[in-house]
Formats: sequence, C-alpha cells, structure tokens
Amino acid sequence: MPPIALTIAGSDPSGGAGIQADLKTFHQFGVYGEAVVTLITVQNTVRVSRVEVLDPALVLEQIEAVLEDIPPLAAKTGALGSAGLVAMMARAAEGFDFPLVVDPVMVSKHGHALLPESAARAVRELLVPRAALVTPNVPEAEALTGGTIRSLDDMRRAAECIHRFGARAVLIKGGHMETDATDVLYDGSAFHEFPASRVATRHTHGTGCTYSAAITACLAAGMDLGESVGRAKQFIHEAIRTNPGLGRGSGPVNHHARLS
Repeated sequence: MPPIALTIAGSDPSGGAGIQADLKTFHQFGVYGEAVVTLITVQNTVRVSRVEVLDPALVLEQIEAVLEDIPPLAAKTGALGSAGLVAMMARAAEGFDFPLVVDPVMVSKHGHALLPESAARAVRELLVPRAALVTPNVPEAEALTGGTIRSLDDMRRAAECIHRFGARAVLIKGGHMETDATDVLYDGSAFHEFPASRVATRHTHGTGCTYSAAITACLAAGMDLGESVGRAKQFIHEAIRTNPGLGRGSGPVNHHARLS
C-alpha cells in the first residue's frame, strides 16, 4: 500500500497551484493523494478574478469522510480563505494523529488576497499551534510576526518568533529575498539552511504549494523533517529550473521534474 497524503486547499483551474499542484506533486513522489477543497478560484497565469470560499461545515465533512475511510500519514493546508475556515481547521487538527504542514497562503502570485487580514490573527493563534511545520514565505512571515525581514538573521528571528506561537518547526522560505534563495528551518533547537541558486524566470506560479506538498509527501513516506525539507528543496528548485513555459504570465513550475 502506498503512503497516503492529504491536501486541504483551494482549487486553481489553471493547474499550477492549489490542490491541482499538490496532487501532481504527491504523485511524482509516489504518494497516493487525497484532496479536500476549501475554496474555488477563477484564475490563470495572468489574473485572479474571483474567489468563492466554501462553508466551513462542508469542508469539515470532506475531512471527516477522508479520515473515516482512508486516513493519511501526513497532511497540509493551503489557502483557507476565511477566519471561520481557519478556526474549523484548527479544531479538526486537534484530533490528527499525523503531522500537519501549514502553508499560510495569504496572497496569490498575482497579488490577490486569498486570506483576509482579519484572518491572519486566527492563523497565528489557532492554526500555527497545531502545526508540525509552518512554511511561510518572507511576506507571510512578516505578516505573522509583524516584523521586517531583510537578511538571514531576520529570517532566523522570524522563525524563532513563529515557533513561540506553538509550531513544532518553522521553515522560512527565502524566494522573495534579493540574494540566493536560501530557506531557513528552525526545529526548536537548531537552525538548518537550505541554499539554492536563484533561477531567472517569471514562471514561479504555485511554488509554495508545490514545495509544501513535496515536504508533506516525504513525511508521509516516513522521512524525518530535515530529509523531507532537503528533498523537497531539491525538487522545487529543479521544478522551477525546468518549468514548461506555459501561459502569458507567471506560469507553473514543472511538476514532472526528476527526483534526485
């Protein structure tokens, strides 16, 4: 029986982000993927024109149906869309006996808000304490901590701050920094850095979803956290480097990138 992973996230009809990206990534890692839909977007590589957030009760019913029959070995959250959904997700996660990776998606690659500012507090206070790993990019880490991140030292301080909110581990992604794309993992006792050279491309749609999904897949396969992040980092770098060049805007990465 293959490892099983669950994504609880929004839908991207263009296939580059959200549950579509997560399921492709799970498959590439040899993991059976399940998907609970939280919101539906109207988007492509150049725009997001509509976001419809599902009722928290409906999302919870999806989660319960999955856990009842085919429980995962690891799960991740993506775009949740409302404070009500965040609160429901936090309550549901109290009963999880598998690791939960929280990707605190707040804004799309096009700059469209996928989580109201009022819900950021709910993420920080309710959902982060349930996470085995939180994976914010730099703007998301700034929103969670209220600080400014301009250096690796700032990233380390932000990781420590988010860890104090209750997460077991924090991965600050450095893709928005001006230097090389170095990510910083803090597991509560030590820092670990995952460097990568910056790829000059506009095709980075769904990188956060894909990266966190790859980590989730590795955790479901039984890898420890450090190895999971390391393998996922290699995969997302190769996926960006070999992107298929689709779309007129910020196109998707290559979800068929080879695993080392």
